[in-house]
Amino acid sequence: MNQILESTSDLWAGWQGNLQLEFALREGTTQLSRAFAQAPLKVQRPFYPEGSEVCHSVILHTAGGIVGSDRLSLNVSLHPQAHALITTASAAKVYRSKGVEAKQSTHLKVSAGACLEWLPQETIVFDGANYRQNLRVDLAEDSLWLGWEITRLGRSARGEKFASGEWRAHTEVWQNDQLLWVDPQWLQGGSEMLTSLHGLNNYPVVASFALVGRSLPNEVIEKARQLWAERKVGKGDRPGEAGVTRLMSGMLCRYRGCSSLEARRWFTEVWHLMRLACLNRPSCNSRVWPS
Repeated sequence: MNQILESTSDLWAGWQGNLQLEFALREGTTQLSRAFAQAPLKVQRPFYPEGSEVCHSVILHTAGGIVGSDRLSLNVSLHPQAHALITTASAAKVYRSKGVEAKQSTHLKVSAGACLEWLPQETIVFDGANYRQNLRVDLAEDSLWLGWEITRLGRSARGEKFASGEWRAHTEVWQNDQLLWVDPQWLQGGSEMLTSLHGLNNYPVVASFALVGRSLPNEVIEKARQLWAERKVGKGDRPGEAGVTRLMSGMLCRYRGCSSLEARRWFTEVWHLMRLACLNRPSCNSRVWPS
């Protein structure tokens, strides 16, 4: 199957996927007020496991994976006071390319008093893939964004390394025309950065979780660090490495390690902490996440 994907992915124009979502608060309920989908992107019917104020939505990629020359565009807008939690139905897979780049561009707009929790499942970048992802978040006054990105370079469970190809990721978060956080990442398959102590240190998983839009007290930052320190105890010969940094208006968690599950579990614990501290709302994991 992989050979078929490799041989055909560069012979056609690729998917031109487009997904546009708008959420609005109406009579106490955050509703998916507008949805436009162009294959292979779709959105499931929203659900409300924690009451009407928070709308849970799941994005699907119906083609099963991303190949060279695919162009995917996602635009999400939250109207004032709306609250949405958006995730993906499964891990994203980026297949090997003969050099043609696949690209995903995501633009998230969060209006005044709104909150967007952007929590996709992991991205698996196959050896030889050429993939670029751009994420821009525009925050209005008194709005909040929480988001994570977990990326595995190579199918390491099969012993595959990211020996060739290219992965680029660029994230920007703006508020009132002020850049609050920018995070450019670029890794080439087989490069020294994959093995260097100052790079990935031979770890295949790199991940970030950020909260932007609130100033956090020191005790919350320290609690996030403590959650990682507690998780490391007794977790094997080579546990992952992590750090927590204060942002201009928020917090950033970084992870590099061998396990996307380890990253997601820590991020989920920190997310629960952030929800309680910033939203006074208890945890409510998406029903599509693996346990």
